[in-house]
Amino acid sequence: MSNPTYRPFDPWRPSPVKEGSRTQIVQSHYFNVDQVSFDSNVFGSFERYILHENNGDTVAVLAVTSDGRMPLIEQYRIPTHRWTLEIPAGHANSPNEKSLDVAKRKLHEEAGFEAASFTQFGRFINTPSFSNQHTSMYYASGLTPIDRGVIGPESPRSNVRLYTPEEAYEMVLNGTIVDAKTVIAVLRAHCGLGETLQ
Repeated sequence: MSNPTYRPFDPWRPSPVKEGSRTQIVQSHYFNVDQVSFDSNVFGSFERYILHENNGDTVAVLAVTSDGRMPLIEQYRIPTHRWTLEIPAGHANSPNEKSLDVAKRKLHEEAGFEAASFTQFGRFINTPSFSNQHTSMYYASGLTPIDRGVIGPESPRSNVRLYTPEEAYEMVLNGTIVDAKTVIAVLRAHCGLGETLQ
């Protein structure tokens, strides 16, 4: 089956809409929400709500122990009213906290490990339809167990579960793991991420 391409994909070509006005309607520690009006030659005027992440990217950590297992965190997520299995992840506490420092802190606080090595291996847009939120992903190796902290009121003392990449991959396939950043990390691990970064 042929799939002709008429031009290379250009993500930075001119916008089909023009921004008219912007008003901030929500401000919080992690994000702000703007109400934005746009003009389109085809559809006329319309409005959208856009979420802007504060303090840089969200950071996620795919960590692997010396015996080849990945720590996944049990967390209760209020918006979806369910428990999830997730790789350690979170936000900067201030504009001065760098992504790598966030990765180290979240691996410590959520999974209870320090790592000898961190390598950034990916970055993705979480919800491009209404947010500018990006997640930077790090691979952590050379792990040493340490005491961890308290995550928050939703999961005040979450459980850390250790799985091989194959076990985690099976949980992605059967729908046990549904968190997007964790799905991406597990699929990358299944494709041999650790070997390519060594």
